[in-house]
Amino acid sequence: MYEAYTFDFLLERMLAKVPDVLDKREGSIIYDALAPAAAELAQMYMELDLNLDLSFADTATGEYLERRAADFGLNRQQASPAQRRAIFYDAEDGKLEIPLQSRFSAGNTNFKAVRRLDAGEYMVECELAGIIGNQSYGALVPIQYIAGLARAELAEVVVPGKEAESDEALRSRYLTRVQTPSAGGNLYDYKNWALEVPGVGAVKVHPLWSGPGTVKTVIADSDKLPPTAELVQQVREHIEQLRPIGAQVTVSPALGKSIEVDSTVVLAPGYTLQEVSDSLSLELQAYFRSMAFVDSYVSVARVGTLLLGIPGVADYSELKLNGGSANIALEAEEVPLAGAIRLGV
Repeated sequence: MYEAYTFDFLLERMLAKVPDVLDKREGSIIYDALAPAAAELAQMYMELDLNLDLSFADTATGEYLERRAADFGLNRQQASPAQRRAIFYDAEDGKLEIPLQSRFSAGNTNFKAVRRLDAGEYMVECELAGIIGNQSYGALVPIQYIAGLARAELAEVVVPGKEAESDEALRSRYLTRVQTPSAGGNLYDYKNWALEVPGVGAVKVHPLWSGPGTVKTVIADSDKLPPTAELVQQVREHIEQLRPIGAQVTVSPALGKSIEVDSTVVLAPGYTLQEVSDSLSLELQAYFRSMAFVDSYVSVARVGTLLLGIPGVADYSELKLNGGSANIALEAEEVPLAGAIRLGV
């Protein structure tokens, strides 16, 4: 809004108010007196422009976006630790019971046993919040001595660890809240309730899906991928506390549909197929995240545009998705998953 109010513009406007009979050239007394004031005013207008951006949700960032969202009862979701299944064995390769709160090391992270799942199987929680807890697999090393323990294995991720909510994710939740008003258990209520659970990134609601009084809520995780059973349960429990009396609510995970890409490419000098394939994989993941529960198909033309925009690709031909040249239709509860990428030259 104040882009035009530069140092030169302000100084010129100030000098224009000085009678022409006086010396206004650079280095004159009047010029040297007005220049510092023009510089300060230009800085002030820059800060006014910044403050204006921070006043509106579509351009606010950081603390100011949080304060705007807080007016509508929304808070930034903080980083959360990963919860993993771990298996413990004795010297005879039998399952071993361990004390809760026992601590273990895996790679650069530590885990703590927080809940018993089955004989010799426990839920362990990473002591560091964030995605770092999703990455290690294999052997767990006990930090304290545990009698009878011969080996321990860190298995699958049950609840993925996640980083603190980004500005864009918080902005999206805020806009969803203010643009989709709730009204005593309407469709928007169920969508907003599901999005309140940390780890949920996309929601589709089917009202009256199995008759009067029934609601089906389908969720994807923060990466717009099929969620874990634990996340589905958390959403189910959260909605049960908020739903209108008498409503029968079903919470289901999104179904993943793998999208495989085949194509022949013309490489620019200095690039390899592996580099292009890795870049395309990242671009596809971003595209699939943006369209989850929004578009009803994966576009061949869009994938071709992504492929042609990758550094190192001069041209391409024979682009196919899942073996065909047509768009890939998605069912109402499906989200696309990046599958195998096969490129030739």
